[in-house]
Amino acid sequence: MSTKHQELANFIWSVADLLRGDYKQSEYGRVILPLTVLRRLDCVLEPTKGAVLARHKQLKDLGVQNMDPVLRKTAGLSFYNTSEMSFRKLLGDQDHVALNLRAYIGGFSPGAVDVLDKYGFDTQISRLAEAGLLYQVVAKFADIDLHPDVVSNHQMGYVFEELIRRFSEISNETAGEHFTPREVIKLMVNLLLSPDEDDLVTPGIVRKVYDPACGTGGMLTEAQEHIQAHNPHATVEVYGQELNGETYAICRSDMMLKGGDPTKIAFGNSFSQDGHEGERFDYMLANPPFGVEWKKVEKIIKDEAARGHAGRFGAGLPRINDGSLLFLQHMISKMKRPEDGGSRLAIVFNGSPLFTGAAGSGESEIRRWILENDLLEGIVALPDQLFYNTGISTYFWILSNRKEPARRRKVVLLDGRDYWTKMRKSLGEKRKQITEEQISELTRAYVDALPIANDPEHPQHAKVRVFETTDFGYQRITVERPLRLRFEVTEETVALLAESKAVLKYAERESLLASTKSLIGLRSPTRAEFAMKLNGLGKLPAPVEKAVWEAFSVSDPEGEVQTDRKGTPLADADQRDNENVPLDEDIHDYLRREVLPHVPNAWIDEPKTKIGYEIPFTRHFYVYKPPRPLAEIDAEIKALEAEIERLLEEVRG
Repeated sequence: MSTKHQELANFIWSVADLLRGDYKQSEYGRVILPLTVLRRLDCVLEPTKGAVLARHKQLKDLGVQNMDPVLRKTAGLSFYNTSEMSFRKLLGDQDHVALNLRAYIGGFSPGAVDVLDKYGFDTQISRLAEAGLLYQVVAKFADIDLHPDVVSNHQMGYVFEELIRRFSEISNETAGEHFTPREVIKLMVNLLLSPDEDDLVTPGIVRKVYDPACGTGGMLTEAQEHIQAHNPHATVEVYGQELNGETYAICRSDMMLKGGDPTKIAFGNSFSQDGHEGERFDYMLANPPFGVEWKKVEKIIKDEAARGHAGRFGAGLPRINDGSLLFLQHMISKMKRPEDGGSRLAIVFNGSPLFTGAAGSGESEIRRWILENDLLEGIVALPDQLFYNTGISTYFWILSNRKEPARRRKVVLLDGRDYWTKMRKSLGEKRKQITEEQISELTRAYVDALPIANDPEHPQHAKVRVFETTDFGYQRITVERPLRLRFEVTEETVALLAESKAVLKYAERESLLASTKSLIGLRSPTRAEFAMKLNGLGKLPAPVEKAVWEAFSVSDPEGEVQTDRKGTPLADADQRDNENVPLDEDIHDYLRREVLPHVPNAWIDEPKTKIGYEIPFTRHFYVYKPPRPLAEIDAEIKALEAEIERLLEEVRG
């Protein structure tokens, strides 16, 4: 930001001095942001204000109901104001500032009023008036000249973003929900757009950018500026949706102040109230909240998932307590078809979507669908302690349905966890930042990933891995071992029988238990022989007979192999095991090589085999570090003991 922008932001920020004491620091934005918007709109509308008022009176006298299109045209903007009031006039009646300010706000067109409503600004008017601050605050803003001839839309955007950044940082306990650090956004946008830089300079291009969890709109702004920096004549249309009312208001305000179309920022839940249904975009990016459950919209999502790929969630549903992969599917549904130019998207995740969920689970099936359709282009691991409200490790997932030929059926993993510098002052959980130079290094490493991966001499070779999409798939096989039993009647097995549900309900329970107690000491290595010895118990109901056999059958590695009526060995559920076999390997070859040498009588229960997909990022970059020599550790312990003894001597002395 230039000195001029900084000075203007500082002047607006100085209003905080008036609020100190009556407002907490984290509440300053509730006053300053909406008033900044109001003052800018007031200045922007000033040249046509007289014409709008005259036209409004004329239409009113004629009884016209729908004045909106005509008044927009008269104002030459997407908004207008029909109130006689202005910021200057508000100061002319010191005793009725609150009344007149509300009337002034009520004169705005519906879209602008909606923004101010979402800020909850009416509550702040009352609060400021009660504190005796309203006149002073309005007067302060009346002194700020935000006319477009003085402050361009582009400059106004910078000023507003600087204010948003400051408010987000001083309320950093929740800032991460809607405010992504600027350097993280810049890296994300670079990774998303850099592969297309040659295409972006095409004269007259039009690009649509979308963020389904847009917060205050930082990602949309950065993407727009990146494209226009490469091509000042490009048309960039930004679309977003936001669930939080205040952050929605901030984002929509930002669009209004920059001269953009604020109607393209929708309010509501992207899952249940898709504000851009049917739209498709060139680029998409998002930092959705981590680990947020989707129980509130469960029925809507499940109903849509039941429609398969006719809806957005045909690939599968993740567990109810984490909707991250729902956001990703939502974004994929808005990709342009490859024949129409295709799309690229980037999204911030924590580690969970990489591996959560076993083969056949919703998460695994979503990963499987993405990889089998060759949509995943790359994943970049970021340093921890990078965000305001969480210190955990995070990842960029980058997807495309128009991969360049060399990258088809391939996935790039880039380890950026060591690319950071320590911040001089922590902001919430944020203790690290990525420098401009590091952003450039990571961007180059991602764009040139294939040649780097093939060049062991390259300085970033250890940070880059390239895999086939099938490398992340596996076959989850169920390995069974035969059930081996011996048969015996002991005090323990009789006690087990007495507690079984079937016997507890059995009318002849006491008689049965008395008979079995008389058999204590009876043993047999085979089922057939033991059955003959149990004949004295007589004919028993099927559930009770089953309970008897379950109680008197004891697992024994040397016991008789149990079979079904066809002579097929029965499986021992207690010895059942699962193995993950690479997707490109025959499961029977794997069994012969890895299992049978240790368990010769094992077999695979083939109907239970499932295909799974996971991305064990950390495993692929793990570097073994041998433990320190024992002598070195021992010497360190002795040195510490000597130091402790010395300190104790000083205390005693």
